[in-house]
Amino acid sequence: MAKGLISRPHPETIGRMKPSLVIMAAGLGSRFGGVKQLARVGPNDEAILDFSIIDAQASGFGELIMIVRSEIEADVREQIKGQHGDLAVTYVRQDDFGPQRDKPWGTLHAVLSAADAIKGPFAVINADDYYGASSFDLAAEILADIKPGLAGNVAFEMGRTVPPVGSVTRAVTEVADGYLTQITETDGCERLPDGRLSAGGEIVPDTTPVSMNMWCFDDSVLDEFTKRWDAFYAERGAEVKSEVFLPTEVGVLMDAGQLKVKVLASPEQWIGITNPDDFELAKASLADR
Repeated sequence: MAKGLISRPHPETIGRMKPSLVIMAAGLGSRFGGVKQLARVGPNDEAILDFSIIDAQASGFGELIMIVRSEIEADVREQIKGQHGDLAVTYVRQDDFGPQRDKPWGTLHAVLSAADAIKGPFAVINADDYYGASSFDLAAEILADIKPGLAGNVAFEMGRTVPPVGSVTRAVTEVADGYLTQITETDGCERLPDGRLSAGGEIVPDTTPVSMNMWCFDDSVLDEFTKRWDAFYAERGAEVKSEVFLPTEVGVLMDAGQLKVKVLASPEQWIGITNPDDFELAKASLADR
C-alpha cells in the first residue's frame, strides 16, 4: 500500500532550503461536533491554523503544506485565502492516499499522504493547536541542524496544556541530556480542585514535559515511516477504526536505534480545541492577537 521511495533534493542543497510547515487538518472533529480546524476563535475570524501560519512565516518557514480531507478542502482554501490572500499553499487530501474508509488512518498516515510534496526539512503540527510564536522559533532552531537519523520535538509544560476543568490525555515525555528517551500516552491528566496536577492518578509537577505533536524531521525519515505504515496495514488494516500514530512510530524508530529526537522546551501557553467547551476558552485566550 506504500508509494515506495520518494525523490529527494541533493544533500548539498538542504542547508539552503527553508523548512516546510506541514499542517494536519484532516481530522473529523467528532468530539467537538464540527470542523474544529476552522473554528473562528480570533478577533478577526481567524482559525487557530491562521495564527500558526503567521508565526511560522515570522520564524523563517517556507513552503506551507496543508493536509485536508476532500469534503472540507474548499472551506479550508476559502479560510486561508480570506486571511492570507494569495499565499502559496500546497493542498494534500489525506483520503487520496491509501485505502478508502470513513475514519482517517491516523497522524502517521497523514504525514505520509503529504510525502510527495515534502522536499527537505519540515515541521508537523496540528491545525487545531495553538503553539505560540516562540515555539516556531524553537522548531526552526532544531531544523537548522536536522539531518538523517535526527528528529526534534518542541515540548510543553503539562500545566500549560490542561484545561481548568476536565480530564485530557497527554503524551508525557521523558528526556535525558536534551533527547527524548520515552513517550507515553497518559489518560487522566487534570487540574485537581486543590490546584495540583494529576496524570493517570499520580501527582506530577506542572513542568512535566508533554508532546503536543510539534515535530521536526529530515525528509529522509519518510522512507522509514513508509515501512512502518506497511507493517501497520498488514497487521491492522482490516480493522474499521484502527489508527497509526506519529508519536508511537517515532518511538519504534527510537527503540530500534534509527532515530534520535532532540527536545526543546517551549515556554508558551498551549491552546487547543477538542471539546465544545474549549471554544470560548480559546477565543478568550486569543482575543489580543
